[in-house]
Amino acid sequence: MSDTVAVILAAGQGKRMHSRRPKVLHRIAGRCLVEHVLAAAGEAGIEKQIIVIGHGAEEVREALGPKYTYVLQEKQLGTGHALARAREAAGTAATVLVLCGDTPLLRPATLARLLREHQDRQAAVTILTAVVDDPTGYGRIIRDGQGMVTGIVEERDANPVEKAIREINTGTYCFKAAHLWSFLEQLQPDNDQGEYYLTDVVGLACRENLPVQAVAAGDPEEILGVNDRAQLAIAGAILRRRVNMALMQGGVTIIDPETTYIDATVRIGPDTVIYPGTFLEGHTIIDEGCSLGPGTTLRDCQVGKGSHVIHTVALESKIGPGCQVGPFAYLRPGTVLDARVKVGDFVEIKASRIGADSKVPHLTYLGDTTVGTGVNIGAGTITCNYDGEKKWPTVIEDGAFIGSNSNLVAPVRVGAGALVGAGSTITEDVPAGSMALARGRQVNLSRRSKKSSEKRQEKG
Repeated sequence: MSDTVAVILAAGQGKRMHSRRPKVLHRIAGRCLVEHVLAAAGEAGIEKQIIVIGHGAEEVREALGPKYTYVLQEKQLGTGHALARAREAAGTAATVLVLCGDTPLLRPATLARLLREHQDRQAAVTILTAVVDDPTGYGRIIRDGQGMVTGIVEERDANPVEKAIREINTGTYCFKAAHLWSFLEQLQPDNDQGEYYLTDVVGLACRENLPVQAVAAGDPEEILGVNDRAQLAIAGAILRRRVNMALMQGGVTIIDPETTYIDATVRIGPDTVIYPGTFLEGHTIIDEGCSLGPGTTLRDCQVGKGSHVIHTVALESKIGPGCQVGPFAYLRPGTVLDARVKVGDFVEIKASRIGADSKVPHLTYLGDTTVGTGVNIGAGTITCNYDGEKKWPTVIEDGAFIGSNSNLVAPVRVGAGALVGAGSTITEDVPAGSMALARGRQVNLSRRSKKSSEKRQEKG
């Protein structure tokens, strides 16, 4: 849709959020509110998107990045004033789609239908409406005897008959640009807020007998805006329900969707089973046939085919195919597990690569470590990678065996097929195929002799 531009109104402060952060940057289901709106517009085929920013402008710009066009509304003087600020940026676009930055539930299909009907009917204005059980607080859509839209009346201005109308204005519009910019110049702040209302454009179009159309959203949930923390939680629950439903329809088993939290940005292959209490966040990608949870958090991770991850926290990590991770494992950023790696209970790994078919079964810390293939790391092994100023690497080559309760003081290398005896503190490289022991010599004392000596001292 090269002749269409989307303008997202995101300049408001959102006082009811009681937050230092701009309202549109509060996050649900893996994206901030305005990102959900931008994603819906993009999936509806609108390539050019303009964001009107105001409160916290630089924070919003930094969060969303340079791929969007920004215009600044220095003073928040209403929605009509905000849209007028985007005129130059909109250029020669024939159609302007206006969206609110705090409506994260809009579906791409709804926006595409709104645009299609606007263009098919050659309307000057097309309003996205919704029919709701309780219209309190919303502007009502006024129609004549033939069902044509004649205006929008705000709640505070509505008479009892108008207040009974259940079709409401959602704040999402399509405009023919040629009419829009002219009407915006005619707006006056003739209201108790002293603001320029975009709804007045609809009234101007009706007075000039221009075609004004309305398209009703199929699901009233789509139009819900977020004004406070309670509404943020409600919108988040709706988005998660949608995400989980789509995944289950695509072949993913979710044991209990109500206690499974999956971001909209996550991708999961079929025949994966997800147990309760699991959080899949960010740009996590799960291959087919995996088992995740219960009690697992994966953020910005990749998990290979057929892997099992239980009671684990993994951040910015890659888990290869056929791996077993957990319970109670912690994979920190930069961790890479190759195929068929086992990481057991109470193991922490950071910025390390573990080669195929290696095992780190219990009570171990590996930091800045490269582990080869077929390595066994005994329980209680620690890589001492930090000297107080700098991190140092440890290398454990193919087929090595590290005995339990060993300390590997980096920088250090354990050669292929080498064995480190249990309880050793290794400070020098271990040659391939050798055995290293680095521990104090054991001395055994007779407990009986010691007691006899103590008794003689008491008698004396």
